[in-house]
Amino acid sequence: MKIMFVSAEVAPFSKVGGLADVVGSLPKVLEKMGHEVAIFTPLHGCIDQHKYGIEELENSKLTIDYSYGQYYFNLKMAKLPGTKNVNVFFLDNNKYFAPFHEVYPRNIDTRYEHERFIAFSHAAIEYARLLNFKPDIIHSNDWHTAMIPAYMKINYRNDPFFKDTKNFFSIHNIAYQGQWFDDLLYFAQLDHKDVWNCWGLEHFGMLNWMKGAINYADKVVVVSPNYVNEIKTYEGGKGLDWTLNHNAHKLLGILNGVDYSVYNPATDKCIAKNYDAQHVQYKEDNKKAVLKEFGLPYVEDKPLIAVVSRLVEQKGFDLFGPVCEELKTLDAQFIILGTGAQHYEDMFRYLSATSENIRARIEFSAQLGNLMYAGADMFLMPSAFEPCGLSQLISLKYGTAPIVRATGGLDDTIVGYPMDKGDGFKFWNYSPYAMMDCIRYALNIYKDKRDWAQIVQNAMNADFSWDKSAQKYVDAYNQALGR
Repeated sequence: MKIMFVSAEVAPFSKVGGLADVVGSLPKVLEKMGHEVAIFTPLHGCIDQHKYGIEELENSKLTIDYSYGQYYFNLKMAKLPGTKNVNVFFLDNNKYFAPFHEVYPRNIDTRYEHERFIAFSHAAIEYARLLNFKPDIIHSNDWHTAMIPAYMKINYRNDPFFKDTKNFFSIHNIAYQGQWFDDLLYFAQLDHKDVWNCWGLEHFGMLNWMKGAINYADKVVVVSPNYVNEIKTYEGGKGLDWTLNHNAHKLLGILNGVDYSVYNPATDKCIAKNYDAQHVQYKEDNKKAVLKEFGLPYVEDKPLIAVVSRLVEQKGFDLFGPVCEELKTLDAQFIILGTGAQHYEDMFRYLSATSENIRARIEFSAQLGNLMYAGADMFLMPSAFEPCGLSQLISLKYGTAPIVRATGGLDDTIVGYPMDKGDGFKFWNYSPYAMMDCIRYALNIYKDKRDWAQIVQNAMNADFSWDKSAQKYVDAYNQALGR
């Protein structure tokens, strides 16, 4: 089977969130299962081409005519690390991607952001033809590539090259839908009369790319079973609940996995001392190292709670404000790593400057993040909603007990203590006081060394590798193809 992934970000080349990890991990397992996989992604200005051996392909110039003139792309390529033959094709464009040193540049004009990904998605389809890569499946991801199912069903519906191709679309985060005014259809070369209706791209008078992808795709993948049910509700659907219920026959809930070749404390080169489930005592070396990194003293038997996250509303940081002063009084240390909304950044800077037990680093660092997973005792993830979540799965592998709000994929993946095989802690109400009660409960259990040792073992023995999930994808691909 030939499978074409199209994504705005791909780990390890360009990573902002879990989307990059999925697109950088799932193809590895699909290749091992005998499938031919290619990945198409923009060549962002932040990508280190020398580091990853990215090379330009000969005779790869592509010209696309748009309403505002011609746009030119060149194609570069590298192997996906950890694979033999998974090619990652980087679409190079001097107007839309090369000038920016962020995957999603801050303060960029919204219409311009739409133009960037319209041009990229259109070019990705054309490059498949140019490379003679005739996909059985095109798998697009989130709103940035949500125009591909519309293109395939409207502009390419009579194209013999794609006549047997089926379209999959993954929703990694329904909060970001790609909405703009309908004048953008002219730039996108989509005929207004073909797509401007509630069964197409129109959503309460606005263009909505994600709605279009749900309507036009053959299958829609949601990244956890619980999240499938949540997004079909008024509260969880973010305005698309009617469309999702109408297309319920297309919806699939498949949990994301973790690439244990990347996230494994036994082999991780970013941590102070490697360890496994039989040598958990070496977590303490990582705890000392990460506390030193954050400028906090090491105190024996004092629990360390970590937060590694984008600092945005979705991740539950509204819950911190009312309990800031309480956090300072807990018999625990907190370390926070992330960037995001200015008011959350300012809140954590304030906590860091005015407390003895809380320190924050307002930055993004994958290496420091791994050290935090290894050194912390607990990992706090109080999300307002969470399609799947990757951080809690990584923390399990590192023997760091997650404290999570039971929503979406967090509820699917964490077994709350004291249940059998409990590997973390859950709270249900989206409330700062429910969060604090759960933290206090976890801190109390931490004092019992025998119970805590069992929680750590349960966490490290939990298996969220990609193997099971990849088979579910293959089954879904085959079903869509009628095989």
